[in-house]
Amino acid sequence: MRAMPQIAHVDVNCFYASAERAFDPSLEGKPVVVLSNNDGCAVTRSPEAKALGIPIGEPWFKLAPRAKEWGLVALSSNYELYGDISARVMELLGRYSAWLEVYSIDEAFLGVKGTPEELLALGRTMKTAVRRNVGVPVCVGIAPTKTLAKLANKWAKHNPAFGGVCHWDSVPAADRDGLMGRLSVIEIWGVAARLTKRLNVLGIHSILDLSRADPVMIRDRFSVVMMRTVLELQGTPCIPMEEERVGRDQLIFSRSFATPITTSADMRQVLSVYGQQASARLANHRQQAKVLTAFAGTSHFNPKDTSYPSVCVPLPMPTADPVLLTKAAHALLPLIHDGVRYAKAGIMVTDLRPAGNQAPLAPFENPHEERRVGTLLEDVTRRYGRGSIGLGYAGIKSGLDWTMRRDMLSTRYTTHWDELPLVKAA
Repeated sequence: MRAMPQIAHVDVNCFYASAERAFDPSLEGKPVVVLSNNDGCAVTRSPEAKALGIPIGEPWFKLAPRAKEWGLVALSSNYELYGDISARVMELLGRYSAWLEVYSIDEAFLGVKGTPEELLALGRTMKTAVRRNVGVPVCVGIAPTKTLAKLANKWAKHNPAFGGVCHWDSVPAADRDGLMGRLSVIEIWGVAARLTKRLNVLGIHSILDLSRADPVMIRDRFSVVMMRTVLELQGTPCIPMEEERVGRDQLIFSRSFATPITTSADMRQVLSVYGQQASARLANHRQQAKVLTAFAGTSHFNPKDTSYPSVCVPLPMPTADPVLLTKAAHALLPLIHDGVRYAKAGIMVTDLRPAGNQAPLAPFENPHEERRVGTLLEDVTRRYGRGSIGLGYAGIKSGLDWTMRRDMLSTRYTTHWDELPLVKAA
């Protein structure tokens, strides 16, 4: 049979929980939930936790009273570990295709080619390699289009008969139609609840219904994007592969506080820390920003305090300088009212462009940038960890009450020298 180009979708199963189990085998077989920022709610559930009926987004304070009864293990989000595990998975997958698109922290698309037998063998090889070399389980879906590849992956994940790998074209057409006929259109990639309701009005309830719809009618009633989904379900590739998803035009640094901020002095420190982090990220990607937006907000659950100040500051020149970014972020401070309980704040840098793309005229040169202060901060932070150095109000090493609460944080096995796992020979 002639080899045809296909797309493989590789997705890590229950990524955060699987990353924790990779270094702590005692968690195998136990119900595990990984919590959101400030240990708020369950964002990842192991299969055992799902079997207990724990819904996604369930607040931890509701689960905590029954955790001991269930044998439930709750962990804070270990972003350092998850980011490193993700990088290892993607690097390994890149060995199997010259065309890799990292779609999110736990999933990627690969351009592949071969006969059905060769593609199934490739899928099994990738699945085994990731499990053996990184320690996390993945499922693989292979199909002519991205939309069908994600659907094939979903089938591989929930049908043990596939062994975690599904090649769409290798499955009998009747079985494929049966699957799509059982799944609601809300299960398809890019279709949300509101769109599902509109499709239902037209008598389109299942994925099979959508795949048999007239693409032109769908375009006229909805959008070109929705028409592409229909064509993809029919086997016509309409969503191209992207070799890299680095063309972002903004960076956001924002967190909910473990303890509300109630003074402009504390908010000054928050904005200073975020300004420094933005500088380090821009320097790392060799980018500069032309606009900075700073914002803060009170909790939606606190109707007594309602305040959502924001300010947009055009920068005098494209820059990644921590001094200029911090000063720009401080423009929000006059709008901060002491006594108001601010639950969240952040900054966003936009209008990004490559560093050094346009050198400023001599009278407008920034002395801090010429001295590479931002690069120095990034180098020290990378070597000694976040909090090891700071600029101005951001130079406080510890004791930040507002920083994210992670009371159940596991060991950061791969990113901190003093937390590296030790192996002892008997």
